[in-house]
Amino acid sequence: MTTPPEPAPRSLGETMSRPSVEQTTTSGPSLPSGPDYAPAPGKPLPTPEVMEQVVFPEPPRSGRLLGIDYGDKRLGFAISTPDQTISSAIENYTRRTSALDLQQIKHWCEEYLVRGLVIGLPIHMNGLESQKSTHCRRFADWLYQHIGIPIAMHDERCTTAVVIDHLIELDFSRKQRKKKLDMLAAQVLLESYLNSRQPLRGSEQKLADEEDSPGGL
Repeated sequence: MTTPPEPAPRSLGETMSRPSVEQTTTSGPSLPSGPDYAPAPGKPLPTPEVMEQVVFPEPPRSGRLLGIDYGDKRLGFAISTPDQTISSAIENYTRRTSALDLQQIKHWCEEYLVRGLVIGLPIHMNGLESQKSTHCRRFADWLYQHIGIPIAMHDERCTTAVVIDHLIELDFSRKQRKKKLDMLAAQVLLESYLNSRQPLRGSEQKLADEEDSPGGL
């Protein structure tokens, strides 16, 4: 297998540069969820409280990770650097069928020699899971059965809102925001996950130790 091209490291600000004139492209059909991991019509998934939550192997701390922002109509993809310090947005993908969705995810896994997946988990601001959380967990379980690499489910609260605010500040139109939203949400999600695994700096570690002590904050 040939070595995949190295994506240029990009911060979120660099990725969301001001809009330029682009050619209009026609996207594929926006179809309902694939049959393998979507609820049957008129038959909702179990509520988060009763659905059995699968525990996946944790992604390794070296090697590329693929971030996935899950949606009913689109999937956003982002990739990390091999040292897991920077994430970059790579694609907004319009979902078609479960077979084609899986093919596209496998394409990115093979292209970048991915070692693990990070999938966004929608959670209410009060910390409780939602019905969409159940969809995401079922999607992750379906992926693990077909691809078999480690998966992390990561809190995606506010990621989309953060991206929308940045795009509005950069004067993107609604149409331009739609073209970038999902992959940038995946980038923010993956970046958040990478940061959560970094060792604490001196002052942060001291504060954490104080909070954990009996007379802490």
